[in-house]
Amino acid sequence: MIEPLKKAGLDVICAPIPLTSLTDDIAALGRALERTSGPVVLSGHAYGGAVIQAASDERVKSLVYVAALAPDEGETVANVFYRDEPHPDAPKLAPDKHGYLWLTGDGFRKALAHKASPQQVGVMTAIQRPISIHCIQQPAITPAWQSKPTWYLLAEEDRMINPKTQRFMAERMGAAIRTGRADHTPMYTEPQLVVDVVLEAARATLAR
Repeated sequence: MIEPLKKAGLDVICAPIPLTSLTDDIAALGRALERTSGPVVLSGHAYGGAVIQAASDERVKSLVYVAALAPDEGETVANVFYRDEPHPDAPKLAPDKHGYLWLTGDGFRKALAHKASPQQVGVMTAIQRPISIHCIQQPAITPAWQSKPTWYLLAEEDRMINPKTQRFMAERMGAAIRTGRADHTPMYTEPQLVVDVVLEAARATLAR
């Protein structure tokens, strides 16, 4: 996705977040934004949706959710993640003794990235970073989607976040909803869908 977006004229950075708590991750995003200049489109995938919606920087002109979680004020990521029935192949998530959630190889192959190639699944499994339960248990602050233009890419074949849940969140925030027959990792399996939505948001809001 990075090269197509750059070829379209956007400067692109990927904010490194520690996945230790929602507060920590919001702070890390803030530090990444400090390294940028000009108007910004923020895009978040999965848990990243909860992180981007806390950005208070006035330069953030729009938000793009990619099969992402969007808790309202006072809700937790877990509240929305478990809102609807899980897919039969969804992994049973439980923290390790350090309080971190990991996926097994089967979790990647059957649920997180079931439409990806074996090579892509192998890479995702190898570079996996666990997420702390503190990230999903902390109540969200007032979300930026209440006041900023928002787009939502709904992954119709997602086995991690129920598509019904995705539609509920997207409609609740009043997002421009775009859909595709993607799994939970459209960045790998349907990258053009993601590029198109980000560019749509950029064209609509960055000139403001």
